[in-house]
Amino acid sequence: MIKQAVVASGLKPGLAVVLVGEDPASQVYVGAKGRKAEELGFHSVQHTLSAATSEADVLALVRALNADPAIHGILVQLPLPGHINAAAVLETIDPAKDVDGFHPINVGRLAIGEPERALISCTPAGCLLLIKRAVGRPLAGLDALVIGRSNIVGKPMAQLLLQESCTVTIAHSKSRDLAALARRADILVAAVGRPEMVRGDWVKEGAVVIDVGMNRIPAPERGAGKTRLVGDVAYTEASLRASAITPVPGGVGPMTIAMLMANTLTAACRAAGIQPPHF
Repeated sequence: MIKQAVVASGLKPGLAVVLVGEDPASQVYVGAKGRKAEELGFHSVQHTLSAATSEADVLALVRALNADPAIHGILVQLPLPGHINAAAVLETIDPAKDVDGFHPINVGRLAIGEPERALISCTPAGCLLLIKRAVGRPLAGLDALVIGRSNIVGKPMAQLLLQESCTVTIAHSKSRDLAALARRADILVAAVGRPEMVRGDWVKEGAVVIDVGMNRIPAPERGAGKTRLVGDVAYTEASLRASAITPVPGGVGPMTIAMLMANTLTAACRAAGIQPPHF
């Protein structure tokens, strides 16, 4: 769908990814994003900087990308080395090119109910599309529980569900009787970073479950020192009750990358004065 929209627009969206340091997971994520951008026919640029790069140099690069008309989307891969103020870097990105949706202006536009003027954080935007596809009808009136209150997933996810007229609860480490909250939810989004915390008997019969967690746990059955990835939901148990559930890996992750590409195309269309496609 995105590739068709790119062809229809006649544009060549430009995506620049900035990677500071040699975090292995970040290198994997950045590589996947770059490959997808090239596959879709984007102008794809990667800036790989050493972990010793100064904050001033990172900010200077971001400002140069802001000024580059061939670049419509800028993504600074997190986490950044400790000596660099991530908030300062993210706030330096032109909000019109902030395809991660982390700039306070984009966050604010979402919060006040103007998502059409924002670039929305990729993971929650992708989760909402998955939820809509799974439910197959308007979400208005459904009970939704978001477990986790991060700025990257939990809070924007709740805002998106509110704008769909769901009744939304945000749960966190101080919430009382989390299992009882979960059992009421027609839509359950787990984004807390605790392996398989959400058990099968927490899930309401027929609920839609979105597992944003990505946790590595020991897997001795695979050999000494081996690990495996699991989500925040006990998948096998929960799948017996859920009407739809995302696996880990292979669920929300690919959708996040897809929405990054969608945001980049949207930014390119806006820059060209063209109506962006609807995803």
